[in-house]
Amino acid sequence: MTENSLTHSPAAERNRIPIGEVLGRWLARDARVLEIGSGTGQHAAWFHELMPGLTWQTTDLPENLEAIRTRLKAEAPALPAPLALDVMHSGDWPEGPWDAVYTANTLHIMPWDHTPALLRAAGERVAAGGLLVIYGPFRDGEAFDAESNRRFDEQLRQRNPDMGLRDILKVRRMAEDSGWTAEAEIAMPANNRLLIFRKSE
Repeated sequence: MTENSLTHSPAAERNRIPIGEVLGRWLARDARVLEIGSGTGQHAAWFHELMPGLTWQTTDLPENLEAIRTRLKAEAPALPAPLALDVMHSGDWPEGPWDAVYTANTLHIMPWDHTPALLRAAGERVAAGGLLVIYGPFRDGEAFDAESNRRFDEQLRQRNPDMGLRDILKVRRMAEDSGWTAEAEIAMPANNRLLIFRKSE
């Protein structure tokens, strides 16, 4: 199996290194992590290479599982098989407790009402003191931190009115309502941010 035969995301290739550096500081080496929206599986394979002691469970919609399965077989065969998961279906979520839930570049793709569902379900399955890690571009109210993010938001909304960059203040409030405490907001390359929340003890 060659790299060229695998489904590939240039964005995941670019951001995996800086995200991995942050995760290496926040996650225990033997952490059990549930990833929501694993896409091509590139993050799972890379983070497993960086931290082979992690149990990293990939998930995505059923139509995306074959691409993830193919990548893991080629690059991270020790990881468990990907699971089908729709954040709106509570029965899809695997039982925990997980040490962390991780999701990258999903909130601006999912309809807005999926965000509170994700935050609630993650809180129900993470152990006390565990983490929720969210990566992606955001806006602050109606303000964008870069012109490229404003254009990206317009493109998303033209593609589907349910998409678009999310207001980071609203995401924080929703997280707090679901029992999460904001731990860190880290500026990342290409005008992205990484939000880290901790579940109340």
